[in-house]
Order: sequence, then structure tokens, then C-alpha cells
Amino acid sequence: MRKASKQDPLRQYNWGDRCTGWELADEDALSFKQESMPPGTAEQMHYHERALQVFHIIEATATFETPEGTVIVNAGESLTIPPGTRHRICNQGNVGLEFILASAPSTKQDRINISEHE
Repeated sequence: MRKASKQDPLRQYNWGDRCTGWELADEDALSFKQESMPPGTAEQMHYHERALQVFHIIEATATFETPEGTVIVNAGESLTIPPGTRHRICNQGNVGLEFILASAPSTKQDRINISEHE
């Protein structure tokens, strides 16, 4: 057993354009992270072949882009992304976005980035 928090994570990391993450659990079967995105940031469109992901928004509003359209997720709401679904999260607001991200199994070696031309 190991306790973890944003203040005492397993590991802190930077991703994307000025975004930060905190690993709270990292096992082959499950990863559990807290992440933050400054205003005006977005990740690259991608998908996971095996991992189901659940995003739970803690603060602000997240915009998810998918081939099926745009999904707005407010603080206190969650969005489940099935394996194989192209997606990206964006912070189009003017305040920092913070969320919890659970992935089962872990997304280690399971992220396929999509170029803008695909």
C-alpha cells in the first residue's frame, strides 16, 4: 500500500504545452492521475487500443474533441472514453482546468498519436 496525493505523488511530470500531472497510482491494470491544463491549451488527437479512460473534471470546464463531435464536461462531471476512440482534451476557458484521469489498463505503450492530416 502507498498513499499518494497531488502534494505527494508517486511522480510529477509535465506534458503538452505547460500542462502538469501527478501520478497517484500506476499499475499495469490501472493508472490514476491528477492533471492540470492552463487556459488555451490542448493535447494532440490520439487513441488507445486497450485502455478505457475516465476523465473526472475537478475545476473549470473541459472540451473534448472526437470524430463524433465536441463534448463539454463541467466541474463535477465525468466522461468515459472507450478503447479505440480518437479524442483530445482542450481547455478553451480562461481559468486552469484540473481533472482526475483513470485508465484501465494503464496507457503505458498504448497511445497512438494522430497527425493533423489523418
